[in-house]
Amino acid sequence: PYFNVTNCRTCCTMDYRDKPGNDSCGVLAMMVEDRVYFVYLLASKPNGTLYLEVTSNIIGRTWQHKEGVFEGFSKKYGVHRLVWYDTFGDIHLAIQREKTMKHWSRQWKINAIEKENPQWDDLYPKFFEVGPLLI
Repeated sequence: PYFNVTNCRTCCTMDYRDKPGNDSCGVLAMMVEDRVYFVYLLASKPNGTLYLEVTSNIIGRTWQHKEGVFEGFSKKYGVHRLVWYDTFGDIHLAIQREKTMKHWSRQWKINAIEKENPQWDDLYPKFFEVGPLLI
């Protein structure tokens, strides 16, 4: 489930290498207005340590993990590669999916990642590629 957005790169200061910034063209506002929620998996490396969470701001939250903004599991274990996510229009469904997946075995999570992202690529930069909005 890839979620590509069109980012004009001329009016926005948002960049995957930088702290979230100006959203002049409304790309991020669109995600908020449409109330898109994400359940996502981060990994330290292919087949490495996994971290599962739900958020309404996958760009900002992933940036926080990458920059080690908060003390905790992802910072301690270097878990900052966004390898899988799913989108929801209802926060309750997203939370239920997260809770369900937390009970999954590690192998089931790996299977979910490898079904959508067999190379375990970091999907974070894809949010900044020019392309269609696919949910």
